[in-house]
Amino acid sequence: MIRMLKSSLLGASALALSMSAALAVDLEFYFPVAVGGEAAATIEALTQAYMDEHPDISINAIYTGSYADTTTRAITAARGGNAPQLAILLSTDMFTMIDEDVIEAWDDHLTAEEVEEWIGGFYPAFMKNSQTEGKTWGIPFQRSTPVIYWNKEAFEAAGLDPETPPATWEEMVEMGKALTVRDDAGTVTQWGVRVPSSGFPSWLFTGLVAANGHILANEAGTEVYLDDPAVVEALEYLVSLTTEHEIMAPGILDWGATPRAFMDGESAIIWTTTGNLTNIRNNAPFDFGVGMLPANLQPGAPTGGGNFYLFSGHGEEETRAAIDFVKWATAPEQAAEWSIATGYVAPRPDTWETEAMQAYAQEVPGAVVARDQLEYAVAEFSTFEGPRVTQIFNDNIAAAIVGDKTPAQAMADAQREADAILAAYR
Repeated sequence: MIRMLKSSLLGASALALSMSAALAVDLEFYFPVAVGGEAAATIEALTQAYMDEHPDISINAIYTGSYADTTTRAITAARGGNAPQLAILLSTDMFTMIDEDVIEAWDDHLTAEEVEEWIGGFYPAFMKNSQTEGKTWGIPFQRSTPVIYWNKEAFEAAGLDPETPPATWEEMVEMGKALTVRDDAGTVTQWGVRVPSSGFPSWLFTGLVAANGHILANEAGTEVYLDDPAVVEALEYLVSLTTEHEIMAPGILDWGATPRAFMDGESAIIWTTTGNLTNIRNNAPFDFGVGMLPANLQPGAPTGGGNFYLFSGHGEEETRAAIDFVKWATAPEQAAEWSIATGYVAPRPDTWETEAMQAYAQEVPGAVVARDQLEYAVAEFSTFEGPRVTQIFNDNIAAAIVGDKTPAQAMADAQREADAILAAYR
C-alpha cells in the first residue's frame, strides 16, 4: 500500500513538473545601453526579480549595444521570423517600426480599463513620440530630456553666482564668456559651453528650436519644417557660440566624450541627457547643478530616450506575458529603482509619489529638473524613413557648424532632401 502511494505521489509530481514545463513561457528582450552608469546591471537585476516573482516565465535579456545596433538587430531578427517579444528602441523609431510592419499596437491587447489606467498614466509629453493615429506603439521607460549641467566651482571662480545657471540664450553667452579661461599664450584651458554635435545632434538642436517657439515635424511624421526662419535662427545661434562669441570649442564635439569633458574641467556648462545624471553624480570631483535648457522666446526641450516595443509574430500567451512584464517594469516601485540607478526620468507621476523617489528627489534636487521641464517639452524629431531623414538633417547641421554652409543654406538643403523622401508618405 505504501509502495503504491509512493508510486502515485511520484507520478503526480512528475505530471505536475511536466505541466509546469508545458506552461512555461520563454521571452526574449533586447535592450541597449547608450549612456554611462550601470544601466545594464540594473535592467538585468530587474528582469531577474520579475522571474523570481513569476517562475513560469523565463526572460532572456540580451544586451545588444547601442540604440542603432539594437534597432538593426531587432529588424533583422523580425525579417528572419525570429523577432524578440520585446525590445527597448528609441522612441523616434516608432515610424520606422510601423513602416517595417514588425510591431503591434499595445492597445490591441489591452482592455479599455488598462488603456485608461496604464497607458493614460504616463506623462503626456512622453506619449508624443509613443502614439500616432490613435494607437500606442511605444511604452515609455528609458526616457529623458536634455538638460544643462554646470560646474559650481567654475562659476564661483568666474565671479558668477554658483546657484544660478543661464536661463536664456543671452545669459548663456554672457556667462560663457566669463567661464572661458585662456592661459598666457591664449590657449583655452576651460570652455564656457559645450553642446555636442555628434551622436544625437538633431536632438539637442531641437531644444534650441523649441526655445525659439518652433517644432521640426508634424505629428504624423510626414512633413518637416527645417527651413523655417525660427529654425535657421536657432542654428545661427548655435554656430555663433564658436564663431562670434568664442565660448565653445570649434568643430564637431563628441557626444560620448561630453560628460568626461565636464568632469575633467574642460567645459563649465554642458548640454546632455538627464540619463547621465548618475554617472556625473558618481564621478564629478566638484559640486554641480542641473538646469533646464535656456529659453529664448519660451522654455523648451525635446523628450528623448527609449520605449518598449511589442513585436509581431508571437502567440497570445507570449504576448500577454510580455505585456505583464512591461506593466511590472513600469510600475512605481520598479520604475523608481530604474530612475534612481540611471538618472532617466521616471515616466509616470505615480512613481514620483513613492517613498524611494521622494527621498531621492530630496537628496538629488537635479533629478526633478527634467520632470519639471516636461511641461515645456516637444516631441523629438521623428518621421517616416527616420534614419535617412535624420541623417540628412544631422549632416546639414554639421555642415553649418564646420562652416561648409551657412545656416540658411544648410536648412534649405535639408528641407529639399527631406521633402523628396517624405513625398511618398503624404
